[in-house]
Amino acid sequence: MAYVPGVALLAALVVGCSAGADGNANGADSKAGSPTVTPAPPGKYLTLPAPCRAVPRSTLKDLLPGAAELPGDQQDKVFRGSAAVTYDTDRKVGCSWKSDAPSATRSLSVDFERVVSYDPAVSDDDRADTVYAKKEKAAGLSSSATPGPPDENDKKGEGSGTAEDPADADADATGSAEPSPSESSGGSTDGTPGSSSSPEEALPSRILDNLGDAAFLQDLPKQAGSPTQHHTVSVVFRTSNVVVTVRYAEQPALITQVPDGRELQEKAQALARKLAETLSE
Repeated sequence: MAYVPGVALLAALVVGCSAGADGNANGADSKAGSPTVTPAPPGKYLTLPAPCRAVPRSTLKDLLPGAAELPGDQQDKVFRGSAAVTYDTDRKVGCSWKSDAPSATRSLSVDFERVVSYDPAVSDDDRADTVYAKKEKAAGLSSSATPGPPDENDKKGEGSGTAEDPADADADATGSAEPSPSESSGGSTDGTPGSSSSPEEALPSRILDNLGDAAFLQDLPKQAGSPTQHHTVSVVFRTSNVVVTVRYAEQPALITQVPDGRELQEKAQALARKLAETLSE
């Protein structure tokens, strides 16, 4: 008589396990039809160029007059450039050059930023477009491009656990403390010699065509009341998930001399186009 309950107990256990297996199977089947999110495509660029080798020496000789006349060791130092401090060379790099000539000092810098999206629903290109749009807005310019979603880099920093590069704050602040495009239409307005009537008056800040996926030029001539005739031109462009900034400036030795704004703009744009072509190769 003690044997019969044992058989009944074994049967009950078998039935219970079968029910549990069916339940798991049903659960798996119910999840199979749930929608899946397709990750956004990655950006075209996975690395960045060596910034201090991005500009050919022949181009540097043209942009930095007077450097070619320096003694050999000093000339090499100028053309070698100075690499920018960065926290992640796969994400942001830069280099700067400076040449002091008897008539004027000229300086050049190039910065490359590779943007990576942390959101699988947002592509690297769209995130880079957001970074570019912020720079364009800071320059006081408008574009038909619609700003993308909030930049996750603002929340998470420059990559996995790395500190935010201080250059970001400088880039975002560009234009906030500088003259507006209406004030940047060429020359100062304080009546200094050749300021507003210069025949070489530069074109104003503007959106540029046929340069990368989007581009703009910001012209920053001498500010009213400044004792120097310092003139800076910046060209910023985006190609896929990389944003490039070119800054080219001149400060004459004499305050009575006015930089040729058109020349600065033309040379800055020419360099930007060369960099865009190099990235596309």
